[in-house]
Amino acid sequence: MDPAIKRAIGTIPDNAWTAIEYTNAIYDEGTKTWISNAEVAEVPFTAFTSRKKSEQITGRLVVRRILELNRKNVDQPTLFDTHRFHAFFTTSTLDTVTADKTHRAHAVIELVNSDLKSSALAHLPSGVFTANAAWLVLAVMAFNLTRAAATIAGNGLARATTATIRRKFASVPARISSSARRITLHLPEHWPWEKPWTALFNQNFRPRRPDPT
Repeated sequence: MDPAIKRAIGTIPDNAWTAIEYTNAIYDEGTKTWISNAEVAEVPFTAFTSRKKSEQITGRLVVRRILELNRKNVDQPTLFDTHRFHAFFTTSTLDTVTADKTHRAHAVIELVNSDLKSSALAHLPSGVFTANAAWLVLAVMAFNLTRAAATIAGNGLARATTATIRRKFASVPARISSSARRITLHLPEHWPWEKPWTALFNQNFRPRRPDPT
């Protein structure tokens, strides 16, 4: 949000904004439009204007604005006091709404990439190509299994990071004891993650139903 982008956003007229499907949005069947706190618009924009003419790129600045419910400078309202603005530059031919939706989908996968880079992929690269390839496959398998475990456990952990899932489910200070040929796992008392952990355990280790045939 440098000064050039702020100036460009300031030129967008009020009637150019289109409501989009976003958090807590409601679709109005009568008008066939979304009633939403989020809206998108676009404005022509030239990127890299500080470079020579041949290196400048002309495209569109797609802007998403979200109603800011927690206003701070109420006594000094400005363009950026009532809304939060998220802008990106594109040369695609997608319409404004589709371009914004596509961009938000990219943001989701970037979160996955960031999670992988901060966990197993932090150990890459090595000097051996085949070792890197094998490690990548194992890292992705571990990531998918961890994500599946968090989804089964529930309790809002489906979107938790790998580090959070590892801390709450894998790094558990439990104690194993055996008696009468039975193994007992003693979990911490008053442990806040007892129910989701038990749900995950029962899903994977519950007795199989006998085959009716």
